[in-house]
Amino acid sequence: MTALLLNGKELASKKREQLKKDVEQLASKQVVPGLAVILVGEDPASQTYVRAKEKACEQAGIHSVLIKKPNTITEEELLAEIERLNHDSSIDGILVQLPIPEHISEQAVIEKIAPNKDVDGFHPINIGKMMTGEDTFLPCTPFGVVEMLKEAEIDIAGKHAVVVGRSNIVGKPVGQLLLNENATVTYTHSRTKNLRELTNLADILIVAIGKPEFVGAEDVKEGAVVVDVGINRVDGKLVGDVDFDSVKDKASYITPVPGGVGPMTITMLLENTVLSARKRS
Repeated sequence: MTALLLNGKELASKKREQLKKDVEQLASKQVVPGLAVILVGEDPASQTYVRAKEKACEQAGIHSVLIKKPNTITEEELLAEIERLNHDSSIDGILVQLPIPEHISEQAVIEKIAPNKDVDGFHPINIGKMMTGEDTFLPCTPFGVVEMLKEAEIDIAGKHAVVVGRSNIVGKPVGQLLLNENATVTYTHSRTKNLRELTNLADILIVAIGKPEFVGAEDVKEGAVVVDVGINRVDGKLVGDVDFDSVKDKASYITPVPGGVGPMTITMLLENTVLSARKRS
């Protein structure tokens, strides 16, 4: 058995075509969705991500504003910039590209963004709403993962989902979203004992730890759905947290790296921005 590919690139392309139509519909009501991205410093990976976001916005017809700030910016100055954008009626979504310099509190930055413009879905108010199943902006990568599963018509309800990793950006929220879809969820992490025993129980295995090819065939149950959120550069090549070549012959579905979860993250960011604009239309 060779696993079927969960192709994020294809689904992202399909969703972006629909988003383009949604943006055109909003434009007919004189509403142009606006996304502001704040980039602090010269981190090469961040610059690459931001360029990809700008390009995606342009293709969808979303008004995109890039605000570059030096590494020397103070926390007070950055928070003042966010406050200005909170009151800018042409901006529907605000995103501060992480990581930011160590002298600035990441939590203070996240909490400064108005919840109704928090298209990254990280504000404590939006996280709380996600926990209780209320309508809110969902964190983009976990949102993308669940959309991929639904698109492939993989039944989530009643399945045992095992999440490897507990970050605030992916691990914790993806588990919560799967719970909201009626899965039984187990979280595992660096302190988990008998990790392999738990991953072998997973009907749906989500791996998000940032360790290249950490999960192999021996860690996966026959016929499991395997979603690899990891992106690691090894010898100039991008690989995931899952050893794709060994796992693909054991899983029923698997995401490739690159071309799996990655393209969905930016797509769900655009979707959240359009959703925010729709609320003011």
